[in-house]
Amino acid sequence: MLRSLRANWWFILLLMACGHKPAQELSVIFGGDVMLDRGIRVQISRQGMGYFTDDLIPEISKADYTIINLECPATDIVAPLTKKYVFRAEPAWLADLRKAGITHGILANNHSYDQGRDGLVSTARNMALSGITPIGFGQTQTAACAPVVLLKNGMEVAIFSSVTLPLEGWMYLDDSPGMCQASIDDLVQSVSAYRAAHPASFIVVTLHWGVEYQSTPTATQREQAKALVMVGTDLIIGHHPHVVQTYERINGKPVFYSLGNLIFDNPRTITHRGILVKLTLRPKENDITIIPYEAVKNKPIIRSSEITSY
Repeated sequence: MLRSLRANWWFILLLMACGHKPAQELSVIFGGDVMLDRGIRVQISRQGMGYFTDDLIPEISKADYTIINLECPATDIVAPLTKKYVFRAEPAWLADLRKAGITHGILANNHSYDQGRDGLVSTARNMALSGITPIGFGQTQTAACAPVVLLKNGMEVAIFSSVTLPLEGWMYLDDSPGMCQASIDDLVQSVSAYRAAHPASFIVVTLHWGVEYQSTPTATQREQAKALVMVGTDLIIGHHPHVVQTYERINGKPVFYSLGNLIFDNPRTITHRGILVKLTLRPKENDITIIPYEAVKNKPIIRSSEITSY
C-alpha cells in the first residue's frame, strides 16, 4: 500500500516537472423545467424516479453541480391556489433527485406558490433536508434575491435568480418568506454592485420569463438580456416557455432564453426536446457545452451525437 502511494506521488511530481498539472476546473450543468405531478406522478408511482433520471446521470455525474428549475412545490402541505394549473410533488422524491446528482433547485418560478406560501417554505426546507440547495428563495425578498455562490479551486460562480412574470393569484410581500421577484432593473443594479465587489466572479442570471411555446424570445427580452450583460452578467439561463428557444451571444456572453422542459408531461410535440447547458470554468478559459435530449414517454434521452461546444 505504502509503495503504491509513493509511486502515485512520484507520478504526480513527474507530470508537474513536465509542465502538466492536475486539471483545475469548476463545472455546472443547467437543466430545464422539472414538474413531478399529474402524469409524471403516475409514472413515478409505477416506475420510480430512476426512470426519468437514469439516462441523464452519465452527463450529470461529470459536473460538480447540477441545477434544475423545480416547477412544483414538494410538500405535504395541500393548500392549492385557485388557478388553472396547480402542482405538488412528494417530498420523498427530492432525495431521488439528489441521488441522481441534482445539487440545486430554482424556486423563482410561477408554480412555487401553488400550495401557498407555507407550501413554498416547506419545499425549501424539504430540499435542504434532501441535500438540494434552493435558489431564488429566502426569508425576505432581499435574502431571496441574493446570489447563491458555488466555489471550487478558487473559482466562483454567483447565481442570481428571479421570476419576472406576473404571478397569478399571489401577492408580493417584501418582508415575508418567498421567491425572488426582482425586476430586470433590480437585477441590473444587483449584478452591477456584485461585479464591482467581486471582479473575478463568473455571474449567472437565471430568469423565469418569456412566452410559452414560442421558439424565439421577445424583443423586450433581448433588450433586457443586453442590459444584464452590459453590467457584468457572464451567462443568462431562461425557463418558462417549455420549449427550446433560440440562443445567442451578446458581447461574447451566451444567452439561453429557454432550455425547455426536462421532466414534464406536456403533450405538445414541440415540448419534447430540450437542452442541458454545461458551463466549465478553468483558470484561463471557460467553455459552454450544449447537451440536447429528447423526451420519449416523458423520459429525457440524451442525444449524444449532437453534443456540441458553443
